[in-house]
Amino acid sequence: MTWQGWAEIALTLAAAIGLGWPLGVYMSRVWNGERTWLDPVLRPVERLVYAGCGVDANKSQTWFGYAAALLAFNAAGFFLVYAILRLQGALPLNPQGFGGVSEHLAFNTAASFVTNTNWQSYGGETTMSQFSQMAALTVQNFVSAATGATIAAALARGFVGHRGEGVGNFWADLTRTTLYVLLPASIVLAVTLVALGVPQTLAASAQAATLEGAEQKLSLFAVASQLAIKQLGINGGGIFNVNSAHPFENPTPLTNFLTAVSINVLGWAAYFAFGRSAKAFKDLRALAAAAAVLLSLGAAGVYLAETQSPPALVAAQVDASANMEGKEVRFGPAASAAWTAQTTGASNGSVNAMHASYMPLGGGIAMFLMMLGEILPGGIGSGVAIMVVMALLAVFVAGLMVGRTPEYLGKKVEAKEIKLAMLAVLVVPLSMLGFSAIAAVLPEALKGLLNQGPHGLSEILYAYVSTTANNGSAFAGLTANAPWWNTTLGLAMLMGRFVPIVAVLAIAGSLVAKPKLAPSAGTLPTDSGQFVGLLIGVILILGGLQFFPALALGPIVEHFQVLDVLAGR
Repeated sequence: MTWQGWAEIALTLAAAIGLGWPLGVYMSRVWNGERTWLDPVLRPVERLVYAGCGVDANKSQTWFGYAAALLAFNAAGFFLVYAILRLQGALPLNPQGFGGVSEHLAFNTAASFVTNTNWQSYGGETTMSQFSQMAALTVQNFVSAATGATIAAALARGFVGHRGEGVGNFWADLTRTTLYVLLPASIVLAVTLVALGVPQTLAASAQAATLEGAEQKLSLFAVASQLAIKQLGINGGGIFNVNSAHPFENPTPLTNFLTAVSINVLGWAAYFAFGRSAKAFKDLRALAAAAAVLLSLGAAGVYLAETQSPPALVAAQVDASANMEGKEVRFGPAASAAWTAQTTGASNGSVNAMHASYMPLGGGIAMFLMMLGEILPGGIGSGVAIMVVMALLAVFVAGLMVGRTPEYLGKKVEAKEIKLAMLAVLVVPLSMLGFSAIAAVLPEALKGLLNQGPHGLSEILYAYVSTTANNGSAFAGLTANAPWWNTTLGLAMLMGRFVPIVAVLAIAGSLVAKPKLAPSAGTLPTDSGQFVGLLIGVILILGGLQFFPALALGPIVEHFQVLDVLAGR
């Protein structure tokens, strides 16, 4: 550990949050249909989209209509991606001559990219054509991120509305977020990445000479454009199998910093956009503070774990000041700790190092951050929406303590909202632990494990935790490109994404119909430090209910095995 390492982690996290504030104000203006500086260029395009699709952008939908439109749009996207991948061999822009992928891999990949998970059971450079990467995967990187933003926009209207019915128009929210936020930001970042050495070409490959004088073929793609939206959309799912550990995706420390910041900046922006749209900036700061505290503690924990001497090297009497396995020397443990906290606290699968290379405690922290839900800051919009669900549970607990009907942001929180909130929260451990329990005893599933014992269980758990949390990072050591794994992991992604979405939209529909109440003497202050502590406690309890039963046999056991080695026992 060094002070430079701590400073690097602090700078990365602070830059994402700091840039998220002004971007959040802009995003809120986009959600609310207010004038922006891009209107002269994009307003005609927006109107053309509405006219071509027959959308009345001014017509507000009920929560049920909003949810139905969202599900229909994502179902159409799923089938389109599936068809493109299956027919890949007959489609254009395929200079590598790749054939169509298997049924189970197409199902898994379609579910992965539609749910903003971007889990990859394949190596991108050896499986997907230029057309599949651009027309299927990159398109979903845009619209799946925009779908997440629509949830927060609808929920904010639920708190602002006074005995209303509508929560907004899904088609307008989706179009405006894509056109005004994601597209311009991605163009700027892509051009910057090209200038810093990231490839952007339709060529299949380039020839290079190795140090030994042999010829080597290097795979090439339109990397910068997909990398930009992969990061800004909090997606993951890169061109190359190793994602941002690949030098074509991440050639320099500057690109590492830029992409590490961009991976979370719009997630934080959605927090501030929600606060402005719900007219609750002070209360929003409490939510952002809770997320920032937990994310910072996670990053610190990973950094502490990864700067310890690896037990195998200690046993071999090799001097090693840190665990450099899986961490490129040019970036080191501090950068990897920042990446791990950012990616596992978000909804992203683009990792700088395979988590199987981490110390057991480092891998366990990454898993725990995902078990908290994608709230640190999570996906664009979906993260702050689930954090608001946590806040509803927190005020409910506080209301029970003092015997009052709880309120949040001027709306009474009653039995209906709490039931829906619990549905959004409990589906996550149901999927994570349910699928893991079955896979741990099923011979067909166990065939895919590289390791046995505690680490084998960790591989199983991490896969289902990552997919259910719509994160998509990989623990490695698991051969997931098989019918059992592709199918069940795809189902876990769909459950973890759309069940909470429908529950949150139902909460928005319930809240918008209620009167807006002024704070009273008995109203719990939700913009105070005490509420931040209460919220963190609720989040940790809910996360712990999943973590301790599941991981007592996984990373925790592995961690104590490592301590035994370090102690020479």
